[in-house]
Amino acid sequence: MKPLQAPSLGRGALTADPVPGLVRRIAVPASIGFFFQTMYNVVDTFFTGTISTEALAALSISFPLYFLISASASGLATGATALIGQALGRDDEDRAQVLAVQSLSLALICGLLLCVLGWLLSRPAFAVLGAQGEEMRAGLDYMRTIFLGAPLFLLVQLANASLNAAGNTRIQRNFLIFGFFLNCGLDPWFIHGGLGLPAMGVAGVAWATVLIQGIGAVYIGSRAYRAGLLRMTGLRCLLPRPRTIGAILGQGLPASANSVTIGLGVFVILYFVGQFGAEAKAAYGAAVRVEQLVLVPTIGLSIAALTLAAQNHGAGRLDRVRESMNACLRYGAWLMAAGTLLVFFLAPGLMWIFSDAPQVQKAGADYLRIDALVLYGYVVIFVSTSTLQGMKHPLFAVGLGLFRQIVAPGLLFSLLIFRLEFGLTSLWWGIFAIVWISAGVALFWVRRTLAREERAAENESGPSPN
Repeated sequence: MKPLQAPSLGRGALTADPVPGLVRRIAVPASIGFFFQTMYNVVDTFFTGTISTEALAALSISFPLYFLISASASGLATGATALIGQALGRDDEDRAQVLAVQSLSLALICGLLLCVLGWLLSRPAFAVLGAQGEEMRAGLDYMRTIFLGAPLFLLVQLANASLNAAGNTRIQRNFLIFGFFLNCGLDPWFIHGGLGLPAMGVAGVAWATVLIQGIGAVYIGSRAYRAGLLRMTGLRCLLPRPRTIGAILGQGLPASANSVTIGLGVFVILYFVGQFGAEAKAAYGAAVRVEQLVLVPTIGLSIAALTLAAQNHGAGRLDRVRESMNACLRYGAWLMAAGTLLVFFLAPGLMWIFSDAPQVQKAGADYLRIDALVLYGYVVIFVSTSTLQGMKHPLFAVGLGLFRQIVAPGLLFSLLIFRLEFGLTSLWWGIFAIVWISAGVALFWVRRTLAREERAAENESGPSPN
């Protein structure tokens, strides 16, 4: 394979340059990109609502199946980023290139499996959720089209994993911004037709997404190739290598499983919130949208923590792994301090944007005021688990996710609602307690792991000459 070209941050920059500047250079483009990704979904929701109520309902019930693709792609990309970053940190360019190319093979394999699985699961899954008639038809039109594009979703994420591992988050940012604006034009065109294109209804929303993902796969793949991260001597390089594929899966599947627990956690919370009626569910759903927008910067910090931990751990620079984690936590504290003030004091007005029903506004404002005090806890969790992932310790996030998303809510909320018969606000305080307990555990565990590896490194190198 050909040697790597200089990455966007410079050869060896991630293991030598000042950490605070590196965090900003990685996290800011990533956060901007994920903001536009969030807005992309808002655009889909808006234009689907112009079709019919059944179409909008179909989009809603498609979330669990869509999340299956999203969780698979993001989890495998996280695992690939960690391994490629480790190899780059060790200056093992051949290994980094093999991992990058094999990641594409894995994307194609898993994408095709998801395509088949999705076609088989879509109808029974929608039936379980009560879909029938027009809602069932629209749901199948949308989701089966999305599943046809599953290989493209995974190719985008796994091609971008090599760029993330090199500290380049600008390429994905550019694609996500471009995709957002392109989607604004494609959605109404594909839905209603025109210029020789027939009206496709809700399937048009899906085809717009598949087309944009295809463009993304070409764009991001070509940029990774130009950076020297996807160099191939021939198509034989794409033939799956079981040991390499196994290594990526070993890091990626736990990250995917952790993402799945987040989706399951939403359903657990909605079950208990639903005990208080439709207004409570509407309030929670609207308030979570506000929460997601405020937490967008934490995604960038998570990527920065993962990338810097992977490269510096591979280079044996555990001091910089600790420094990068602490820098991400500090930046997160400043960002979430502003977010806390914004959400706490503007909660009623933010809820007014989504609903004019007084009960929905009150319940949602109550949630946001308590949630404002939790925001930094999410930063601690995301940065800690990303640092561990970069250090090739992926399983902790799965255990924490099961506790935080399923076990703790199931036990605590059952006690609060069914045994003690407390009101809706008790659920919000329950979330407060679970998040902060989880944040404390995550921070303790990552610091304990770092300290253990630092002691092991000292023992291997022998006592200091001083």
